[in-house]
Amino acid sequence: MQILPPKTVGVTELNTTIAHKGYGMLSAASVAQWASCSVAELQTLSPSWADMPPDNYLKDGGRYRRRRHSSFVFENEALTQVPHRAHWQSLDYNALHGGMERWFEPMHADTVTSPAWAQLLTALAHTASQVRGTPNTKWCIEAHQFRIDTTDGIGRPTPEGAHRDGVDFVAVFMAHRSHIKGGETRVFDAHGPQGERFTLSEPWSLLLLDDTRVIHESTPIQPMAEGGYRDTLVLTCRADKFQNAEPST
Repeated sequence: MQILPPKTVGVTELNTTIAHKGYGMLSAASVAQWASCSVAELQTLSPSWADMPPDNYLKDGGRYRRRRHSSFVFENEALTQVPHRAHWQSLDYNALHGGMERWFEPMHADTVTSPAWAQLLTALAHTASQVRGTPNTKWCIEAHQFRIDTTDGIGRPTPEGAHRDGVDFVAVFMAHRSHIKGGETRVFDAHGPQGERFTLSEPWSLLLLDDTRVIHESTPIQPMAEGGYRDTLVLTCRADKFQNAEPST
């Protein structure tokens, strides 16, 4: 199966590309430059996908998703991990799994204390502030490690379909893909007919989305050999506060 590669840009073009069309893509080498680290340092994060607990909230009854989740705040040039909290989205943004608190296992301490980790989240916060033109913004960042596997023959990276996440920016890093076909990413203008499709395949390449302007999805994966899977790191970035369930009125 032919893989359609993403149209990556250089680090110096990223902000203007996002401002122009609502998203931009970086190669792994450019991600390392963007985060002021090396590709080898990024790859030290990859082994933490090996023991992911199952996602027990899938409403389609599937067994194809494993997941960890932790939350952070970037403010005044400092990154802080906040006490473990539930992931919550409104039904407006996630019609399948919205409206409920989902308590996932936290990310490993040795993952979130590695130098490359802090540098990735710092780079995201800086880019968010630059694109928005708001240098002193407090950014609330949720981190999701996903493994989508082919245990049941088909794995669904986005079972909710094409969607927005209800945040300012979404960063999707391809950590690894093995023995699969499919998993094509599709990005659409939220207010027009424009769209693009491609397959993220290079480990530690990046798709960075302005969530206020575009919707996105990834197509199902199928095995090309036993044990196929797709690992991604998704960082969502929201100004001032996390998404939390509102008190009932």
